[in-house]
Amino acid sequence: MKKILILLAVTALYSCTKNLESLNTNVKDATSASGEAFFNMASKNMSDLMSGITYGANGSPFETSRLMVQQISSVTYNEGTTYYSNFNWSAMYMGVLRNLLESANVTKATSFVGAAGATQQKNQLALIEIMNVYAYATLVDAFGNIPYTAALDFNNVLAKYDDAQTVYADLIKRLKVAIDNLDATGKSFDNDLVYGGKVANWKKFGNSLLLKLGMRIMDKDAALGTATVTTAAPGAFTSNTDNALFKYLSAQPNTNTLWISLAIGNRKDFVGAKPFVDLMNTLNDPRRPVYFTTVNGAYVGALSGAVVTYELYSRFGSIFYEATLPSIIMDYTTVEFLLAEAMERGINVGGTAETHYNAAITASMNYYGVGSGAAAYLAQPAVGYKTAAGNWKQKIGNQKWLALFNQGPEAWTEYRRLDYPVLSAPAGSYVNVVPRRLTYPISEQTLNGANYKAAASAIGSDLMTTKIFWDVY
Repeated sequence: MKKILILLAVTALYSCTKNLESLNTNVKDATSASGEAFFNMASKNMSDLMSGITYGANGSPFETSRLMVQQISSVTYNEGTTYYSNFNWSAMYMGVLRNLLESANVTKATSFVGAAGATQQKNQLALIEIMNVYAYATLVDAFGNIPYTAALDFNNVLAKYDDAQTVYADLIKRLKVAIDNLDATGKSFDNDLVYGGKVANWKKFGNSLLLKLGMRIMDKDAALGTATVTTAAPGAFTSNTDNALFKYLSAQPNTNTLWISLAIGNRKDFVGAKPFVDLMNTLNDPRRPVYFTTVNGAYVGALSGAVVTYELYSRFGSIFYEATLPSIIMDYTTVEFLLAEAMERGINVGGTAETHYNAAITASMNYYGVGSGAAAYLAQPAVGYKTAAGNWKQKIGNQKWLALFNQGPEAWTEYRRLDYPVLSAPAGSYVNVVPRRLTYPISEQTLNGANYKAAASAIGSDLMTTKIFWDVY
C-alpha cells in the first residue's frame, strides 16, 4: 500500500512540474481582441478628440478648435485662444486610424458562417470604412495635404503627403462603396457604441457624411460636389433620432472627456466668448441657459484671448458637467443646414432653403430641450430667413455657428468655408486672422523632413494663414 501511495505522489509531482509553464499564463488578460473591440476603441478615441477641450499649446488641435472659432475663451492660459500652439496628429493616426486598420484586419481574418455571416462581415467592414473616411476627412479639413496612401505602413515610417483634393475625391469614392455595401437586413457589430449595430442607421450616417463632403468641396469642384450631394441627400438624416452620437458611461475611463476636464479636473479655465454670447443675447436665443450659466442674472462673454477673472463670466451649462453627455459625431441639424445651402446653390434636394433653415434651427433647439421656443425665435426679423441681414452664407453661417456649440472642429471648419460669422483674431495673436488651417507637427520637420518640405511647398507654405483647398473665397 505504501508503494502505491509513493507512486501516486511521484506521478502527481511529475505532472505538476511538467505543466509549470501554464502557471505563467494570466487567464484574466485577453491575448487577442475582436474586430469590434478595435472598432469601439477607435470610435471612442475619435469622439474624445471631437468633444474634448484644452487651453494649452500641446493639446490635441481638435480640442482647441472651439477656442479658435471663439465660442469659448480661456481665462488665464491663452495659448489656444491666441494660436500659440504646437499641433500634432498622432492621436488621430494612432488612436483612431490604426485601431480601425486593426479592426479591419481582424474582421477579414475572422470566419463567418454561411450567407448571413458573409453579410455581417461585409457590414462590419463597411462600418469601419465609414469611420476611416470620417477620420481622414477631419485631418484634411485641419491640415490640408496629409499622409494618406502610405500613412499606416510600418515598413515606411517616412510617409509622403498626398494632395488634399485628391484625398477628398478618393474618400468620396470609398464612402459611396461603403454605403452600397451596407445591407440593413443583416447584422453588423453587435454592440457598436454609436448605433448598437443598427445597419440602417449607419447607412443614414454614411449618406449624411457624404452630403457634407460633397458640400465641402462645392466651391472647388462644383461638378463632383453637385453629383455627390444629389446622391447623398435622399438617404441622409431625417430627424434627431438619426443623430450619430457616441454614448459614454458614468464611470471612468469611459466618460465624456469634457466632463473629465470640467468636473473632475475642476478646471476654472473656460467661459463663453464675447462674440458668441453677444450674438445669443442679441437674438434672445433659447439655448443660452443650456449652453451657459448666468452672472448676476445675465449671460456675459469674455473677450477672446484676454486674461480675465473666471467668476465674472458665464461658464459651461450644467449638462456639460455630466459624465454621460454624448459626443455628437454628426447630427440632423447639420444635414438640414446643408440642404438649405444646396437649395441656394441650385441643387434641387426638395423643399426650400427657408424650410430647411427653419428645420435645422428647430432640430438644434429640440436636441437641447428648448424646442418650445423655436417658433418665437424664428419669428424674429433678425432670425427669419426672409428678413435676417445678409446673404444666404451669412444667415446660414451665423446660425450654424450657434448650433455647433459643442462640435468645435465642425464649427471651425464651417466658419472657414462659409466666412461667417465675421470674426477677428484676438489682440496679440500669433497670426492676425482666425487660423485657416493647422500647421504640421514639429516632429514632421525633424523626422520626415523631405516629405514635410514637399508638402509645405505644395500647399503654398506651412502657415496658419494658408487656406485648405476647399476654402476658395
